[in-house]
Amino acid sequence: MKQYSFWISRIMVLALVFVSSQVFAQVKYTLAPASEMKISGGSTLHDWDMTSTSAKGDGQFVIEGNQFKGIKSLRVQLEAETLKSGTRGLDNNAYKALDTKKHKDVVFTLKEITGSGSSYQAKGDFTISGVTKPASFPVKLTQSGGNLTFEGSFDTKLTNFSIDPPTALLGTVKTDDEITISFKSIFQPSK
Repeated sequence: MKQYSFWISRIMVLALVFVSSQVFAQVKYTLAPASEMKISGGSTLHDWDMTSTSAKGDGQFVIEGNQFKGIKSLRVQLEAETLKSGTRGLDNNAYKALDTKKHKDVVFTLKEITGSGSSYQAKGDFTISGVTKPASFPVKLTQSGGNLTFEGSFDTKLTNFSIDPPTALLGTVKTDDEITISFKSIFQPSK
């Protein structure tokens, strides 16, 4: 009888471990093509936006049941020259200021995310023009099926990344130092 009880308890422990590992899992996600990143700013002439839908990224997300519970790791990378304003001269000035010949990518690496429901606070590092700086900003999460959409924005300055704000027309048009990096990142389970 003792041997039978011993085996029953072992089977129950294994069953609990199996069930709990199915409920609480780390799932690999990748950035969907519909994701968008935008950099916005101003100048003495007009406001401007540069947008890209060419970012790549992946992460290990913690999913409990079908609900988002956290992120173990996340990295998003964007080739800087995929950012477009619709004006070739503005784009070329921006690429020159970003020194895209040497520093091709804009990268965000998540260090921590806290919060619950649909409101979170993200902390991580932005690398722009070869300079890495910490960033902290609010993020809104929406879940649709297996996809997770994160939306947010981060206000910073070009000079924080050792970028001289570009000028044009012999210095008569000056770009503001302040910029906003905004994003709508849609992550889908990796196949």
